[in-house]
Amino acid sequence: MLRPPPSDLSLAEMHASVRIPHAAGWLRRLGAFVGPGYLIAVGYMDPGNWATALAGGSAFGYTLLSVALASSLMAMLLQALCARVGIATGRDLAQLCRDRFPRPVNLVLWALAEVAICATDLAELIGTAIALNLLFGIPLLVGVVLTALDALLILWLQHRGVRWLEALVAGLMVLVFGCFAAQMVLAQPDWAAVLGGYVPSGSILTNENQLYIAIGILGATVMPHNLYLHTAVVQSRAYGEGVEDRREAIRFATIDSSIALTLALFVNSAILITAAAVFHAGGRTEVAEIQEAYELLAPMVGTAAAATLFAVALLACGLNATVTATLAGQVVMEGFLGLRLSPVIRRLVTRLIAIVPAIIVTWLYGESGTAELLVLSQVVLCLQLPFAVIPLMMFAGDKVRLGAQAAPRWQVVLGWACTVVIVAMNLKLLWGFFMG
Repeated sequence: MLRPPPSDLSLAEMHASVRIPHAAGWLRRLGAFVGPGYLIAVGYMDPGNWATALAGGSAFGYTLLSVALASSLMAMLLQALCARVGIATGRDLAQLCRDRFPRPVNLVLWALAEVAICATDLAELIGTAIALNLLFGIPLLVGVVLTALDALLILWLQHRGVRWLEALVAGLMVLVFGCFAAQMVLAQPDWAAVLGGYVPSGSILTNENQLYIAIGILGATVMPHNLYLHTAVVQSRAYGEGVEDRREAIRFATIDSSIALTLALFVNSAILITAAAVFHAGGRTEVAEIQEAYELLAPMVGTAAAATLFAVALLACGLNATVTATLAGQVVMEGFLGLRLSPVIRRLVTRLIAIVPAIIVTWLYGESGTAELLVLSQVVLCLQLPFAVIPLMMFAGDKVRLGAQAAPRWQVVLGWACTVVIVAMNLKLLWGFFMG
């Protein structure tokens, strides 16, 4: 299959920059592919996910753990298809849309993708600002402005190499994992009930409130920008041009993303479990604000460490997610529009597109409206999600473009089934939102 010319490479400064030791053993070759999955996984545990997990755990205990599990399994399949599309074609999802669809359609898709990234960044910037406020007393608006510095951090890390960027993200994920492991020890959940929560319950479909929060968990899990980003970052590996080389790259990239998303599932589950063990068990069934959860954790658990761990994990999640959202903005802008800017200008443009709306709404609403803003960001993502998932599924089974690496029939069938479920659930969430 022909590769794109050097002038049209996705994330050109990263492209094929990580050497694969083809003559080494299986484990070393797999290790060379570990990294992109963690850049993707952070989008599955951003502050928008925190809001829905807190609401679900405090209101219904462990019941909605099954929804978190199902959402993560869907995400694993969709991200595996992203890796396949990116490796097989040498194009990211935005570039493939530009190749296939008329220019007016592409401009609409680009605008929708930018809106989705703004909505994602809104949740992430506000989550980071809340964490800075809780830990250091920094005002919310100042905290949002400070997050603009992540663009400089990405430039420095990318200059050092994509592995440095991946190491930062993976390190922060491990920090979040450790915080919540300690958090759950302090919360002392009912582990038998936790395991039972992963078994689907009929009450989720019959109880309207449970169903609404379940849809919110699903809507906050699969992020549109992750689909664009994953098809690009998997191309940072120099996996070779042969059919067998690409087949092995797809296999290793799928293992990488699946392990990283399993870690993200643990974090999302831990938030819900902590909310269930502390708030639901303590009779506080309406906790949805992140600040309220922070204030209640210490007195209800009995130690200030619980609240501190909560805020540190929130800060790490927010920083991680803003880094990857900025990268996704680059992929979307370059892929749909074919623009080639210098790294500094490109970073500033993609960051400004996302941060300006966040500053405006934070200034207008202040600290009192953070929960509403987080919910609003998830609703906006719901509107955009079909415009990313459907093109992905169109390309995943396209044997003309993917050749021998086209997705097997069972993946295509499951992928379209997930697409139908995600779109239907999100439409219901939107209906509920607009109908009050």
